[in-house]
Amino acid sequence: MAEKRHHYRATILWSDPAGTPRASTHSRNHVIRIPGKADLQASSDPGFRGDPSLHNPEDLLVASLSSCHMLWYLGLCARAGVMVTAYVDEAEGTMIDLGAEGGRFERVTLHPRVTVKQGSDVEKARDLHRDAHRLCFVANSVNFPVACEPVVVTAPT
Repeated sequence: MAEKRHHYRATILWSDPAGTPRASTHSRNHVIRIPGKADLQASSDPGFRGDPSLHNPEDLLVASLSSCHMLWYLGLCARAGVMVTAYVDEAEGTMIDLGAEGGRFERVTLHPRVTVKQGSDVEKARDLHRDAHRLCFVANSVNFPVACEPVVVTAPT
C-alpha cells in the first residue's frame, strides 16, 4: 500500500505582561489552538510551577497514548465481530526529572477495562489489544516503553 502523509497543526499562544525576568516567576499558562477546534487551556505540571487546574504536556502525552490505543482497539473489535459496550482506561505514566538536564518519560502503562456483550469472544477481545498496540501511531512514535494491561469482562445479562 502506498505511504500516506497526514499533517497536523497546532498553535501555542503565551503572553505575560511581566515578561520573563526570572524563571521562577513567569506564567506557565498558555493556550493550545488547533484549527477548527476549541482552544485548550494548558500550563506546566504543578511540580514545575504550573497551574494544577489546567492540562499539561505530560498529561496530554499519556492521554494521547491511551486515546490512540482505544481508537485502534475499537476499530479492530468492530472488524472482528467483538461487540464492545464500554471501555475505560486508567492510564499512567512515569517521568524522570533530571533537573537542569531536562527529563524523559520512563514508561506509560495503559489499563483498559473493556466490557463486551454476552456471546463475544473474550479471548479475541484480549488478543486484539496486542494488535492495537502494534498499530498505534502515538505508541510507535515515542522512545519509551508503553505497556498494556487489559481486563476484559462480559456484560451482565
